[in-house]
Formats: sequence, structure tokens, C-alpha cells
Amino acid sequence: MRKIYIFSGLGVDKRVFDNIDFSDLNIAFVDWIDPIKNETFESYAKRISKDFEKDAILIGLSFGGMLAVEVSKIIPVKKVILIASAKNKSELPKWFLLAGKLKLNRIVPSSLLKTTNFITNWLFGATTSTEKLLLKNIIKDTDPRFLKWAVDQIVNWKNLSVPQNCIRIHGTNDRILPAKYLKVDYKIKNGGHFMTVNKAKEIEVIIKKLCC
Repeated sequence: MRKIYIFSGLGVDKRVFDNIDFSDLNIAFVDWIDPIKNETFESYAKRISKDFEKDAILIGLSFGGMLAVEVSKIIPVKKVILIASAKNKSELPKWFLLAGKLKLNRIVPSSLLKTTNFITNWLFGATTSTEKLLLKNIIKDTDPRFLKWAVDQIVNWKNLSVPQNCIRIHGTNDRILPAKYLKVDYKIKNGGHFMTVNKAKEIEVIIKKLCC
């Protein structure tokens, strides 16, 4: 069975996939590694994928999708499945790129990035108390140094290419990467950036269809 590597999103870990049943698939959740000082996104992608099998399937959520795109430029892959993510820099909201040019992200303290509140919950689409607690705990557990580095990679992403056989699953209510600006292959009605948690079964059906 073909290997499937799964990348979580920025500030989150594999707990956001707990509601998806991958039991029939040969999956491996990819743990984040510590970035080296001043490391580029390309270098990081090369290091994290050094032991990957060739012609695997990559699944990436949000920032993890961007990383999956970078990995697909290094090793041959069967397909790339993006969940609530972007294919290249042209799909990122303009304010992301502006923040990168002005280096605004570098003056934001790490403590602020690790804070959850009603704005964070609204952006991610966490609505129930259980979802809000999960989001809070995941962000709390994220290494602040990794968080700062990852945000810097997002707002300064240079990629302009699109992987071959790239498939996108995206929520119609995504407030971080609005679907109306993207070409979406599978739309999740009322899905937000946290939809692997609260729209898990719909996503599970699509993933099994694409990977089996």
C-alpha cells in the first residue's frame, strides 16, 4: 500500500486529525522538527523529508500544505492533497505578503502568537467549547521559536509553481484563506480552517476516495 505522509498546520499537531479514521491507509504523521537558525523553507523541507519513500502521497493542512508543496519539489510524489491551504504565494491573502515586505511579523511577540481568544476562535472556525479548548491546548503546546520561524516562512513564501496532481479540499467558510479566491476541487460546505475537527467525516470520505 502506498505511503501517505501527513503534515499538520501552523501551531497545530496531529490532534486535529483525531476525528478522521485513517485505519485503512498506510499513513505517517510527520512531526515538526526544530528549524536551524535562519533556515530557508526549502532547506527545512529537504531535511524533514530525507527519509520519505518515493512516489508517496502527501497530505498537508494549512501551513503543512505549503510544506507539502515544497517537499514535492524535492522528491517524486504520486499526488499532493491540500486541506485549507495554498498552492503558491499568489494564493495567499495580500495582507500576508504585505506583512512580509514590511517585516511586521518580526515585531509581534511570541506570547501574542500563542494566545487564543474570540478572534482566534473566529478565524479558525472553532465554535464549541470542546473545539476552543483543543485549539487553545494545541497552540499552547507549540514551540514559540518554531511558531515565529513558520510565520516568517508564510509571509515570505516565494513559491510560484504548482505541483502536478495537486488536489485541494477547502471549506466555504475559511476565514484565513477564503475559498472564493481559490480553485477548489472539493468544497466542504460551512467548513472553516478547523474543519478537520468539525467536518472530519466529510473530509475522511474524500481522502479515502483519493488515496485508495
